[in-house]
Formats: sequence, C-alpha cells, structure tokens
Amino acid sequence: MFTIANGIILKGENLVPNRENIVVDEGKIIEIAKDAREGKIIDVDGAVVCPSFINGHIHIGDSIIKDEGYGLSLSEMVKPPNGVKHVALANASDDELVEAVRCSMWDMVNSGTTHFIDYREGGVKGVKLLKEASKDIPIKPIILGRDDSFYGEDPDLTKVKIAIRKLLKIADGIAPSGFGEITMDVAEIISEECEKAGKISSIHVAESESNQIESLNKYGLSEIEKGVKANFSQLVHLTNPKNDDLDFVSKTAANVVACPRANATLNVGVAPLNDMVNLGLKPLLGTDNVMLNSPNMLRELEFTSKVMSVYHRDYIDAVEILKMATTNICGFKINDVIQKSVIMEDNFAEFNIFNSFSKNPYLNIINRVETKNILYTINKRFNV
Repeated sequence: MFTIANGIILKGENLVPNRENIVVDEGKIIEIAKDAREGKIIDVDGAVVCPSFINGHIHIGDSIIKDEGYGLSLSEMVKPPNGVKHVALANASDDELVEAVRCSMWDMVNSGTTHFIDYREGGVKGVKLLKEASKDIPIKPIILGRDDSFYGEDPDLTKVKIAIRKLLKIADGIAPSGFGEITMDVAEIISEECEKAGKISSIHVAESESNQIESLNKYGLSEIEKGVKANFSQLVHLTNPKNDDLDFVSKTAANVVACPRANATLNVGVAPLNDMVNLGLKPLLGTDNVMLNSPNMLRELEFTSKVMSVYHRDYIDAVEILKMATTNICGFKINDVIQKSVIMEDNFAEFNIFNSFSKNPYLNIINRVETKNILYTINKRFNV
C-alpha cells in the first residue's frame, strides 16, 4: 500500500484537477481524498498526476525500417502487398522483428504509455509474435489481426470467415488495411464476426483525398460512409471527410482515431479534430507507423495542439487534446476490450506523474513535459 501525496490529480474521464492524495493497494485506487494517507507516502510536491497514455493506433511491426522511404506516397509506403513496409516485413526474420518491436514497446513505456492498439500484419503468426515480444514488458498491447485472404476483388468468403475465426481466438479484434483492398462483403463479415465475439473491428478510412474521391466515384459512398455502414467499431484517420461524413459518424457508437504526425509526414492532410470535438466525438490519437514516427505520445500531443490551431485557425481546449491520449476511450463499449482506467476510486492504478512547470496542468503536459520529466509511471496491473 502507498499514497501519492500533494499532487494535482486529473480526475475522472473529464480530467478535473483536484489537489488530493491517492491511496493504492494491490494495484487498485482505494481512496482519493485530501486527508488520505496510508502505507508508504510518496510526496510529489505539486506534480501533475494524469491517467497513463493510450496509443490509439500504431503499426509496431514496421519498427524494423525506421525512416526508410521518406518522401514516397501513401500507397508506395503502406499499400499491401507491395508497399515498402510490406516488402520489409516479408523479408524480416522473426528475431529481427521481435527485437525491433520490443525496442518500440520500451520507448512507449518510457514515455508514459501503458496501452497501445496495434494493426498486426502476418495473420495468426504475427499476433503470436507480438504477444511473445510483449510478455515481460509493462504495457498492454491490444492486437488487431488481419489475413491475406481478405484482399482482392473476388475473395473466397468461406476462407475469409475461417481466417477471421482463427484470428479472433487469439487476437483482440480484426483490422484490414482499407477499402481499397477489401470488398464490402469482407468488411461486413469482419464486423459481424467481431461483434459476435465481443471484439474490435477497425479500418483505415479517408486517409487521403484520392481514396475518398475514388470511393465516391466508384460506389457513391465515401470511405467513412462505408466504414459506418459496415458497422466497424473503430475508424482510423478520417483526415479528409466529405459532405456530412463526420455528422454521420457522430450518430454512431464508433470510436475514432486520428494520427496527425503520420498524416503530415505522408502529406495527406490534417484531420479536423476541431469539428469532431464540436460534434461530440471523442477521438483518440495514435502515432501510426513506427517507420514514420517515434511512438511517443508526448510528441503527438504537442504537434496536434499546434497544427490544429494553425491549420483550422481555431484552438481546441487543451483538456480536450489531453483526453485524446488518456480517457476518450473510456466511455465506449470498445473499452470492454481495451480496459483502460481513469483516476477514480476502485479503478486500476494506471497513471503518470509529471513535473509541473506551469499553472495550467493540461498545457504543462502538452507543451512542457519531456520523457525525462516523468517522475513515475504507475501501472500496478503489471506490478510497476
């Protein structure tokens, strides 16, 4: 049992600041109160206590090719099966892949991340490799698998179903690349099978303008509309929405994830997070491909704050930005799979304690904090 004393606690899903103490016993928060003091006392002297980070979207497998292919187009970099990434993955040994992935997981741990949602290539074998690689690292991977049988204009739907069911026995969900590679039949089977299994179905949508235009011209539907109609539980990117796309998403229970640094690197646009927040959506942030970016959520937060204000000529409240890396997942059914805690009594103790440099606790984290300013990452689910 221990007490985090004299901290500025960002409490609950809305990150409400309170000057209170937190008592932790056997991995759970048992009390939050000004006068609470039990067990070992850790006086943090005004430091900011914030829920740990979740990286909402990452491709950790391409850690093996950091910064290769810079300046190439989105398709040249990541479109299966011949993108730079997929060729590299096909040619990498298991040992090379595991070592690179482990390094990226430790990068996340050291920068305050306790959960990440990975789009896992390589079918069942790829899922097993990531599970093996993460065994002794204090981080929770949420693994969304995929299989080559999903792709093509005339897939064998029986094989698709068999592949999905095999994956769902060991993975946390299914995540094909995008609608440029799969049919609506495959998309609907994925979401139906994931729904039955109580797991996550996710897909990239509207990452590039050209993808959106092609989808509208060919099907009369945007990629975002297709993602909603297919009933995916999580949509990633939404960088280039068209017409009423965002309003359409806001009327569903779908979780959304934006990846501003990756979108900037690939020169595909800036996700309209301002509009999403105004519509009541609760986006997460993800660092996306490790070959493009470090998986550091502190860097993602600062970039997001600044690019939104300059691109959309409007500010997003700093607390809303911080929620995108911490608590926005918690109000959705999808969190039954992810199991990410907020700072409340009876929850798991999963939080970061940051040096304080500013009177604004949110901008302190977004603008000021670096990895070296993390005093503690408490992740008692893993005895850290």
